[in-house]
Amino acid sequence: MRTNVGLWWILVGFFLLVAGMYTVWNIIEHGQPEWVGTVALLFTAFMSGLIAFYMQRVHNAQGGELPEDRLTADIDDGDPELGEFSPWSWWPIVLAFAAALGMIGLAVGTWMFPIGIGVFVVAIVGWVFEYYRGYFAR
Repeated sequence: MRTNVGLWWILVGFFLLVAGMYTVWNIIEHGQPEWVGTVALLFTAFMSGLIAFYMQRVHNAQGGELPEDRLTADIDDGDPELGEFSPWSWWPIVLAFAAALGMIGLAVGTWMFPIGIGVFVVAIVGWVFEYYRGYFAR
């Protein structure tokens, strides 16, 4: 995590440098700064700074080194239990289809959006309750 913190702080410096160069370049070329690009680059530096600050606080609060930070660590040291997943489940595909249908509904025609919401409700209920019915019921 220490490396990630360093990379994010480097990105903050990079975006600030690019914002300064962009502003100076536009002043030289056009006689005035181009505000949209300058503000966008400054906000990008600000957001990178927020991520760097957060990651630095988390790293300091952990009180120890992560396996990724130690040179002598094995791959198994950083392999936590991520949870229980159903490799046979089709519900995530239906959920992705519902999200795609909702986004297409927003972009193409608003009449498709409620259909996407309906498919989403069916998919999320099916995914949550897939262990309560059928062959894999517990």
